[in-house]
Amino acid sequence: MDAAPEFVRYQATQLNTRGIYVGIFGLANGLARSGKLGDVDYQWWQNANAWYDAAYPDPNLSDPTVYDRTHNLYAQAWFKTSAVHLLARIPGYLDLLDRYGVQWEELRSPAPGHFLYEDDVQVVVDPHH
Repeated sequence: MDAAPEFVRYQATQLNTRGIYVGIFGLANGLARSGKLGDVDYQWWQNANAWYDAAYPDPNLSDPTVYDRTHNLYAQAWFKTSAVHLLARIPGYLDLLDRYGVQWEELRSPAPGHFLYEDDVQVVVDPHH
């Protein structure tokens, strides 16, 4: 019998104004858009995001409603722990957030919620409430 797949998510420790826990990519993007990143960090963020954009599928291309707030207000992306090539670059984002005082946490679960989307490296779920 195979063990249940495990999933991992990195997110804010506090709910935002919409009542969601923003993931680390959203947190880093928020820092960049607000102008808080220094030049070196901004360049790193651009390069890191470009790498991730090229490295795995965008769920919105398969299902434009997956992150639509009218359909899936609480949608969250979780990496599959088997996506080691993607997870290997996460510490760069965590270091960035730490340098700017952004609180984050790591969550692991065999069942993070109701699946809205799945591919080889990630799932998007409506989390259990």
